[in-house]
Amino acid sequence: MKVSLIIITYNWPTALARTLESVAAQTRLPDEVLIADDGSGPETAAVIARARETFPVPLKHIWQEDLGFRAARARNRGIAASKGEYIVLLDGDMMIHPDFIADHLMLAERGFFLQGGRLKANHAESQRLLAGGKPVYAPWVKANFHEFDGTKRLYAFRSLLLARWKSRSRSGGRVMSCNMSFWREDLLRVNGFDERMEGYGAEDRDLAVRLENAGLRRRALKWCALAMHFEHNSRAQEDVNDPSLPNNRLLHESIERKLVRCELGIDRHLAEFAEH
Repeated sequence: MKVSLIIITYNWPTALARTLESVAAQTRLPDEVLIADDGSGPETAAVIARARETFPVPLKHIWQEDLGFRAARARNRGIAASKGEYIVLLDGDMMIHPDFIADHLMLAERGFFLQGGRLKANHAESQRLLAGGKPVYAPWVKANFHEFDGTKRLYAFRSLLLARWKSRSRSGGRVMSCNMSFWREDLLRVNGFDERMEGYGAEDRDLAVRLENAGLRRRALKWCALAMHFEHNSRAQEDVNDPSLPNNRLLHESIERKLVRCELGIDRHLAEFAEH
């Protein structure tokens, strides 16, 4: 099975360089890596070009103009350009455990998509990692375990026995596109992310809702597919669940109408990448 890893980035080349280093060290390499770039400047292009010189698999740079926060469109373009049967999504402000890709593939199964998390390194640990330090995947790592969108201390180590049990015991965990995986055909079926969603938030939850409306089930990745997130200022709203936010209104529509396919999605980009 061929797997495509899609990494979204925006104007943080130092972090992206560390992300790519951790990808290159995977025990099971992805078959290709696509950088879904939401309008970064030339410094990011330079990082990718340097990495490409020695990178162990094809490394593609899928750039779009910077017209504001358009993560949904950037990821859709990455998916459209991908060639793998299986798609793993990752954010470019994270480092991944050497078995990250292997863990996703271990639990990949038709009829399901997978949801992982992220250990949120605190400021000091983030600076150590960005300076070249090695990540620590253990309960004693210097991480912000209290934050609502971070992996809890309980899950901060790798155990395949526990991971297999957890993945089949219940679905769950917060939906976050920083660490998710899918069969490519399932993403095409629902037309990927809804590109009407611009600005921070809800595009990943909306995708999960539509996949579930299509009959797929979500499985949690715990005690595996570990990833370390670098601390930085967030572009999130004060209350990301505010129902009056435009993206949340679209999400509510998908839930209420049991929508499967979005109108403004991946199919807009397939022709552009068909010959590449």
